[in-house]
Amino acid sequence: MTLTAIAFVVLLLLGLPVGFVMLGASMIYFFQNPMMASIVAQRMGSALESFPLLAVPLFVVAGCAMARGGIADRLYGFAETLVGHWKGGLAQIAVVNSLFMGAMSGSANADAAIDARTIVPVMRQHGYTNAYGSVVSAASALIAPIMPPSIALIVYGLLTDTSIGRLFMGGVIPAFFIAAALMLTVRWCARRHGHTQARTERARPREIWTKGHAALWALAMPVLLLFGLRTGFFTPTELGAFAALYAFFVGAVIYKGLSFSDSYDLLRESALTTAGVMFIVASASVFSLILSLEQLPQMLVSQLLGISENKYVVLIVINIALLVLGTIFEGLAIIIILGPFLLDVATSLGIDPVHLGVVLVFNTAIGSVTPPIGTVMFTVCSITKCSIEDFSKEFLPFLAVLVGLLLLFTLVPPIITFLPNVLM
Repeated sequence: MTLTAIAFVVLLLLGLPVGFVMLGASMIYFFQNPMMASIVAQRMGSALESFPLLAVPLFVVAGCAMARGGIADRLYGFAETLVGHWKGGLAQIAVVNSLFMGAMSGSANADAAIDARTIVPVMRQHGYTNAYGSVVSAASALIAPIMPPSIALIVYGLLTDTSIGRLFMGGVIPAFFIAAALMLTVRWCARRHGHTQARTERARPREIWTKGHAALWALAMPVLLLFGLRTGFFTPTELGAFAALYAFFVGAVIYKGLSFSDSYDLLRESALTTAGVMFIVASASVFSLILSLEQLPQMLVSQLLGISENKYVVLIVINIALLVLGTIFEGLAIIIILGPFLLDVATSLGIDPVHLGVVLVFNTAIGSVTPPIGTVMFTVCSITKCSIEDFSKEFLPFLAVLVGLLLLFTLVPPIITFLPNVLM
């Protein structure tokens, strides 16, 4: 195990993607016993033999179709009529737009990439700094992993045998909390930096109606998703298939933003994104087997339970540890490796699995925008050409707000559990 740990650290320091880090360390562990070497391939293959896991590529396709089919433009126009007249109008639009897009993409990286390409250039033209625009795009993208159809919540539900429908419902109210908190932060920053409104006058009801009607097909998707889950008409996997078909139909037929020639690029982008997610799932499955063989989960559980019998104290300790880990590791990898083990701790303390899941996903999402290795931060900065130093300085007030929200969600479980308990 010592050699495996050394290999893990060395591969991580070399800058390899986390999937390759886990797989490389796992191969060294099993190759020390040639009789067990074949387990690596078998374990990777069996980890992906899951029908519910098919929901991931389907929702990825739906998100890509939404981004390419003209839907993002209409959502932006509708958001502009709602909050464009507020202080820091363009930044407010970015947050509201992420609330809409998060209910379709299911991925913080996807949502951040869309905003970085579309909204940040406009913000620069209106006097916002490149760093501030990049930070707003990255921070508002954290709504996506919490809103259904969140890919991270799907993976957590599959690993811990938690109802994905309840997880989806549990993320709705926190997502609106995040949006509201970010909008207040943007307003505070607007007064500090002198940011103006995106439009001088409040939009008239007729204009709001016109823009809302134009975006109606896009806005209907999250409603249909929640309705399908609530009524039991769809399983999460079937819902993914429906969402993909719906996104293609709206983009190609209604908004006419997709053509037949676009399908190849769209499916190629979806395949590359899905491959990255699945490789992490497969590699983490092998690595988690090593942890089980070495009985590290049992040690982790006993250590955490030994800290305190108060579940909130244990949750705060878990959150601090995960915030640190999230700055180094891919959030999905953390969920895959630690999710089932942390659920054992939660069960021992009477913590609702849905509450734990949403807190865990939000925690790792914060890590994805935090230096030094936040994946969402790098996605945005690579598109906007923003330096990590400038990004970090502008991100501090947003980080304080996001950590405050994490503490709120941790200490007030009904924010997460109310909707699932009422509707399901």
